[in-house]
Amino acid sequence: MQTIQFESPIGLTTITGNDTGVSVISCTNHAPTPSDFNSEQSVARPLIAARIQLQEYFAATRHTFDFLINPVGTDFQQRVWRELLTVPFGTTMSYMALSRRLGDENAIRAVAAANGRNPLWIVVPCHRIIGSDGSLTGYAGGLWRKKWLIEHEQKLVQLSLF
Repeated sequence: MQTIQFESPIGLTTITGNDTGVSVISCTNHAPTPSDFNSEQSVARPLIAARIQLQEYFAATRHTFDFLINPVGTDFQQRVWRELLTVPFGTTMSYMALSRRLGDENAIRAVAAANGRNPLWIVVPCHRIIGSDGSLTGYAGGLWRKKWLIEHEQKLVQLSLF
């Protein structure tokens, strides 16, 4: 596995994976150190593509991602993550609505847990899932990041309407 990092508006973004795809994307507050970076020449192409596309996302020029992903999770988690990929850019959905789309509203806690274990922040848009009352509940990266991502996307959708 390889790791690359770059500074983004929501912190230091870390991308981990290999030639079969990106397996983890996350953000932290710590500053990078020289040992945090690989030489661009030796980094797997999916990681380079992810960095470029995420930088475009943050620059407000990209709404979708098309690099190889390879998240590790249970069959149920994979199913939830695939469903997250269908939530449109700039929109939100409740955990209950997501559970219903997966065919079992009684599985809301399991769906929320799988959402919380999503290793591909932003790309598999777990940040778009909110409480039924519209509250920003749960985000592994902190609620301020979830709020930032939702506002970033909604602002871009508003601009594209006119």
